[in-house]
Amino acid sequence: MKVVNLREVRKSRERDAKRAQGDANAAKFGLTKAERLRQKLDAEKAKRDLDGHERT
Repeated sequence: MKVVNLREVRKSRERDAKRAQGDANAAKFGLTKAERLRQKLDAEKAKRDLDGHERT
């Protein structure tokens, strides 16, 4: 059986959560205006293409 320091586990879990949040923020806010515009246009085109294949 392995002895675990609960304080270290808690701190490690909190560090991992902060790192994940930071990575998400970097992906969300780390783009230039042109990159954001390109991403938005690509998403709109993909939605239009998908909607165009919809059966009526």
